[in-house]
Amino acid sequence: MTEDPIDAADSDGKEGADRKVVEQERAELREFIKGLSADDIKSGNWFTKLIAQALNSYTDKVNWQYFQERYAGVPADAIVDQRIKMAARYAALEGGLSAGAYTAAVATTIGSLGGASPATVPAAVATLMVDVAFVTRLQLRLAYDVSVLYRVPLDLSDPDDMWKLIRVAFTIKSGEAVRGPVVKAVPTLVRPVIKRFYSRAVLSAGKGLPFVGKFLLQRNVIKIGIPVVGVPLAVVLNRYTTLLAGRHAQAVFRNEARVTEIAENLSKQSRHPQLMLWVAWLVIRANRKIADDEALLMRHLVRLVREQHQVVDEQLARLVDIDPAEVWQRIDAESGDLSDILDAADRVAAVDGAVDAREKAVISELRERCSRV
Repeated sequence: MTEDPIDAADSDGKEGADRKVVEQERAELREFIKGLSADDIKSGNWFTKLIAQALNSYTDKVNWQYFQERYAGVPADAIVDQRIKMAARYAALEGGLSAGAYTAAVATTIGSLGGASPATVPAAVATLMVDVAFVTRLQLRLAYDVSVLYRVPLDLSDPDDMWKLIRVAFTIKSGEAVRGPVVKAVPTLVRPVIKRFYSRAVLSAGKGLPFVGKFLLQRNVIKIGIPVVGVPLAVVLNRYTTLLAGRHAQAVFRNEARVTEIAENLSKQSRHPQLMLWVAWLVIRANRKIADDEALLMRHLVRLVREQHQVVDEQLARLVDIDPAEVWQRIDAESGDLSDILDAADRVAAVDGAVDAREKAVISELRERCSRV
């Protein structure tokens, strides 16, 4: 069994080597599909079983050290780019192998599973399931790889982290990957098909893993039948949905790594760690909204200040509404250089993009008070 199909042909990019890896993976997944019942496919339980098959041993093996041994000294961005391209090639090759087996029989049996008994999976459905399982496993592992490369730890025994991986791997949060600039990588002629593929890309976290399985199967059914300019639809969709999924994972995990890096630098450079937390929270709450990046930054700041400075502020943890007057009192009680506090405020305000008027007003007041100290 190939534990890491994306990495297996890194030393030889020839199509023959890629095809060999893909065929080995397809053979393994055919055995997996044989172990499924028609009820597993109808209910979406196939996805729950595939997750265990795809990730259990894989995540034990693949960590930061694993990549360092293979790509020593290479920046994460370069490794991620190569793995995304490799995954897209494998997905396209597999789509070509599956497309040849797609017939009208697949389309007519997928809805009802051909009236099969609960223990029987029709051959036509098994054809589609090998294709769906291949791409599903590929994209799950690719997203996990990207998280590891950007050093964003995921504990897959934690339901929240597992859901995060699933959401990122299959771009199922409001179809955001399709609306983003990454869609420019897709040829203009193919974009309507890609948009149709993602048109139902909103998925509730409360639905559970079987619902994800049903969702993914339904989304993949459009591969059957219609050619795109003579190229089988399965080839086109497999390639570009994997490319988009990889770029989406890169954007999500790279951004999280960026925010974590900001928090690490602020904590390391701070001479007033407790005061920094209060100022950071005041800046974040200036416009009465909390962006995801701001919440992430604050979470890491609190953790790092606790770990690096042994500061735990229970008062701040219990706070509901922050009173600027209390922060100003804390500033006024300090003496000496507060440039680290001003720098922290500037970086916190900019973490989620452009600094708005209310954030600027808080920083202006902060700068004036710090200058008096």
